[in-house]
Amino acid sequence: MMLALEMYRSLPRYIAARAMGGRIPGILTGPAAPVRLVTRDEPRLAAPGWARVKPVLSGICGSDLGALFGQTSHYFSALVSMPFVPGHEVVGVLQDDCDDLPKGTRVVLDPVLSCAARGVERCESCASGQTNRCDRITVGHVSPGLQTGYCADTGGGWGGVLVAHRSQLHAVPEGLSDERAVLVEPLACAVHTAQRAEVPDGGSVLVSGAGAVGLFATLALRELTNAGRISVVAKHPRQRELAKAFGASDIVAPDEVPARVRRATQAFRLAPERSAEFLLGGVDVAVDAVGSKDSLGTALRVTKAGGRVVVSGMPSTGADLSPVWFRELTVAGSYASRGGDAFDKAFDLAASASLDGVVGGRYPLYRWREALDHAHSAGRLGTVKVAFDLRSSR
Repeated sequence: MMLALEMYRSLPRYIAARAMGGRIPGILTGPAAPVRLVTRDEPRLAAPGWARVKPVLSGICGSDLGALFGQTSHYFSALVSMPFVPGHEVVGVLQDDCDDLPKGTRVVLDPVLSCAARGVERCESCASGQTNRCDRITVGHVSPGLQTGYCADTGGGWGGVLVAHRSQLHAVPEGLSDERAVLVEPLACAVHTAQRAEVPDGGSVLVSGAGAVGLFATLALRELTNAGRISVVAKHPRQRELAKAFGASDIVAPDEVPARVRRATQAFRLAPERSAEFLLGGVDVAVDAVGSKDSLGTALRVTKAGGRVVVSGMPSTGADLSPVWFRELTVAGSYASRGGDAFDKAFDLAASASLDGVVGGRYPLYRWREALDHAHSAGRLGTVKVAFDLRSSR
């Protein structure tokens, strides 16, 4: 048996969370939250090639909060199985030998449950190494689930034990702290975002949002591309400070974006009736690192004709797509990462970047209400990443 936080299906709580969760403080962890602290059986190994992992630290991601708030699109309902234990940003310790990885190895998790994990013939995406685009995430050895942390059979990082396939596991180098290792998975996602951005040499970039997704995207764009000016939209003082440290050329307040981008790119600024202003001209590439209607709308409206907009934050509500049509923009999604190469680069960033203090809150599972409230208000409180510390949860 193990202690775990469990998300379960409750239509009344989902409706309440969707209606009030983003506006009323405490509703996330109060009566509307479809999550509970339980004692449950440890997950079972699905097949050969699987092993148990005991989480040490497990991050709280924006997509986790979106699910709790009821802000996640119904599109994803066919891609999960309930009840599930959330948590996909994990550093933990192997409890079994797993092929070439011996018991006791410290590992981080690539959470995507692709064809290899499910024991099915590889789909076209998996065969080409693009496991984040797997077409088989609802079949095979385990229940439907696009990732660990959204699958009823695997467990997740917000519990005492999870099970993972060898294809998901990456050994942590000696000398890399747990606090840095738990950031490797979101850093791998940022590496993938930088790759999807296809920034031209010296190109201008706008990153809309300076939470963990936006800050790590800024770091990856600066370190892994030949971007010129990188402008980051940030609300809070600590976000602005870290964005600069991670390579931003300048910091822009949300209400300043069109004016500041216009000056930097010599664009024309237009103000339509009953709609937000936009530019003719603008940045070469914009990254939406939030997923909100406002953030995506901002990215679309300040990207130059023929430019590229990368959707990195999980989308919640729709934006006006008129700029996509009129400016012939390319809109590219950036989901998870492409595995090995992205994780190799993420380990390098985790070891070399100025990440001390980025994990600004660590909580045992029994303080889950405080942890989720902290994560929900992380930007305002000057925190980038909040994590559950499973070492103090047993």
